[in-house]
Amino acid sequence: MKWVSYLNPVPYPRDGEDIDTLIIHADAAMYKSKKSGRGRYFFFASLNTISLEKFELEQRMPTAINDKEFVLYYQPKLRLEDYRVVGLEALIRWQHPDHHLIYPADFIEIAEETGLIVDLDAWVLETACRQMTQWAADGLNPVPISINVSPIELKDRAYSHRFLKVLERYGLSTESIEIEITENTSIEDREMVISNLETLFSKGVKITLDDFGKGFSNLDHIRSLPITSLKIDRSFIKDIFNSENECPIVTSTISLAQKLEMTVVAEGIETHGQLINLKVAGCDEGQGYFFSRPVSEKKIREFIMSPIRGI
Repeated sequence: MKWVSYLNPVPYPRDGEDIDTLIIHADAAMYKSKKSGRGRYFFFASLNTISLEKFELEQRMPTAINDKEFVLYYQPKLRLEDYRVVGLEALIRWQHPDHHLIYPADFIEIAEETGLIVDLDAWVLETACRQMTQWAADGLNPVPISINVSPIELKDRAYSHRFLKVLERYGLSTESIEIEITENTSIEDREMVISNLETLFSKGVKITLDDFGKGFSNLDHIRSLPITSLKIDRSFIKDIFNSENECPIVTSTISLAQKLEMTVVAEGIETHGQLINLKVAGCDEGQGYFFSRPVSEKKIREFIMSPIRGI
């Protein structure tokens, strides 16, 4: 049977050869229409491949959370003075049964648009805490794990309370789990965001400002936030060895941040030359492919068991 519409007289077989496929593709067009505003319509055929893939991920995400398709990878953070591992950043990955390993850039925006970021953030916190207790039970001496927190979470009045209750349930100190936020976190609902951050800070939770320099904030703007660490965006680190412009920017950022009693972390270190320049500039800590890519729990145990790395 052919489906006929005065808008699109021949959706079959171009848009699908069975009823289930046609319904899925019709839903994709409907969601696109709703997001575009009132009085709009879209044909499925006009949607590009990226939009369709995004729609498919959006539809599967609630099930993926329940089916435990998400996993955490860990990237070590080293103190540049002696190359000791002083922390791990937990990075979420989606082990999709059809698309293999999917990186955050391809699904975090979807999670934020749909509100599922709250469930994902809760899963990350629970998983990091569970992992920390497991390492301790195995006789290891784990370093703090940092997790990325969405601005949407920090706008919720109850977030800091939920965070602290999870740590309490696992018997962890507030120094065990650190949080990382981005520069745009306090743009909206600033008072509520700062309230949550100050509550966590007062309890001993360390807070890192991630990707500094990527947005529009400056050090004068962020000094009102309870920030313990500042992470310089990889775009500044990339050309520090070759560019006459990047080195003074990085050096001055390190100097000013340290005067504000912040620990400075460089992300995206990929070469020995970048490392040497950062050490000369006085950078405190670093992470990047030069030390290690994000790796699975099994592989990160090596960094916990042998925290001092040979460079």
